[in-house]
This record gives sequence, C-alpha cells and structure tokens, in this order.
Amino acid sequence: MEVMTGENTQALLPYRKLAGALAAVMRDKARGAAYAPPRLVMPLAEGGVLLVMPAADEEIAITKLVTVNTGNSRPGIALPTVQAEVLVMDARTGKRLAILDGEVVTGRRTSALSLLAAQTLVPSSTGPLLVVGAGTQARYHIEAFVEGLGVRQIYICSRTMDKAEKLAAYARSCARGVEAHAIDDMREVLPGITLIVTATTGTTPVIPGGGEGVRADAFIAAVGAFTPAMAELPPALVNRSHVYMDTLEGAQAGAGDLIQAHVDWRSVVELGDALGVAPPTGKPIIFKSVGHALWDLAAARLAFAKDLP
Repeated sequence: MEVMTGENTQALLPYRKLAGALAAVMRDKARGAAYAPPRLVMPLAEGGVLLVMPAADEEIAITKLVTVNTGNSRPGIALPTVQAEVLVMDARTGKRLAILDGEVVTGRRTSALSLLAAQTLVPSSTGPLLVVGAGTQARYHIEAFVEGLGVRQIYICSRTMDKAEKLAAYARSCARGVEAHAIDDMREVLPGITLIVTATTGTTPVIPGGGEGVRADAFIAAVGAFTPAMAELPPALVNRSHVYMDTLEGAQAGAGDLIQAHVDWRSVVELGDALGVAPPTGKPIIFKSVGHALWDLAAARLAFAKDLP
C-alpha cells in the first residue's frame, strides 16, 4: 500500500476533473450506487474534534479520519488546524490501495465542490472574487476559481493583514494576468463583487451588517462554519438569498449559517438536484457546504479507479 505525499495527492486531483467526479458521485448517490453513513463526530481535549467518515461505491471504499484543533493556531504550536488522511480500499476485496494526504483531499474536494456549484448556478461568472479568510481553504478556493472559472481579479480580506498580503502574492503566482489585493474593509469592494468565498472558523458573521452590500447577482460559497454554533453569513443575507447545500443531512446537523437564520429547509436545494437545471436569478445565491464522505469518495475515484485490478 502506497502512502501518498501531499504533492502526489495534489497531482492526482486537478480541479476541473475533480468537479466532474463530484457531479458523477452526486448522480450515483441519487440512484443508490454511492453511499455514506452520517459521519461520526467525537469531541477531543481542548475543544478539538475527531471526524470519522466512511463511504463506498461498487468499486472503491474509503475511510477518512479528520482532526480539527483550533487551538493549533496559537503561537508556539506549529501544527495545522485540520489534519487528515484518507484510506482507499478496493470495495470488492478490501485490499488497501493507498493512503491519500487528507489535508490535500479536503482542500481540493471542498474547493472543487464550490467550483462545481459556481459552474452550475452562475455559469457565466468570472468574478471579481472576494475571499474572506487567508488560511488553507482560502488558498485552495483561489486555485480552483482561477483554474476552473478563469477568475483574474481577487480581493482578500482577513483579520491578519500580513496573512492576506501573503495569500494575495500567492494568488498572483497562480496564473498569468491575475490581480490580487489584500484589503482591510470589504465594504469598499462589495458593490463590484460577483463571487464570494467565506473560509473562516469564526462564530459570528464575517459579512458586515446584514449583508446589504452584497449584490443581487452574487454567488457565495460559505465553507468555513461546520457546527451549529458557527456562522459566517448574517441571517438577513441567508433569508434574502437562494440557498443551496451539499447534503441536506449535513446542513441540518452542522450548517450554523442556515440553522441560526432559521432557514425554511423546504426552500433549500441540494446541489445534486440542481445539476442540469436552469439556475435561478434575482437574488444572491448561497452555496453552503459542511463536508461529506461522498466528496472524499469522488476524490479517491478520480485518483484510483483506473488502477483497480
């Protein structure tokens, strides 16, 4: 069994192909050919969380282990907040195929999922893009949107200007013609923004006010909050938008943005049900994802389906 490095895992998961693999898994889920139980969530010391996420189809089975330790961002702790690995198996024999770098899988499949949502719900949008947060998910989303949507104008807003400036420099290196700027007040640019990614671990909304400055034609991928106590979007913005999610069960259990807004779940649409359907207009579009083992299965399928005996 091969233990894949982060670099090798990354090479196996190009964003456009991964977005297509995610759409395929959604279609297989709908016909009962891909499945995953609810993830197991176990509290750890000092507010940490262990997530255990299995999934399978007729050829591939995976189990993903994730730890989230927000205390790792404290000075003197040189560890990432999220640490993970994905064990990939042949579903027919149980043979272990590989261990993928879980941080890369999580980052790539989450941003590719946001890319798929944008391709589906705002197919003609190329930005400008506003990224709120300057961590790992912010970086992956910039890569995905530059590669998959052709975004060339990016603004990055973070509590730490130094981190925002470093990420802006990285964004400019992603492709020729990319302009990226670190900003300290998003209200200055919101009137011109059509793509927004919120990728923070905050417990209070990061969009100012009630989101009044967000355009009616804006697309928002909210990927940071993953518990009922966390929310990146103000309730008023949620309630005046078209709302989509990765899975209903995941959103109802952990999408604090939607839970705190007391959203009418009957009006919220799973992304898989929006594939091939004309996108809505007239209001902002929110895509909320909290993660699901099926998205890790999609990454494993892309990486290893051709290598099965």
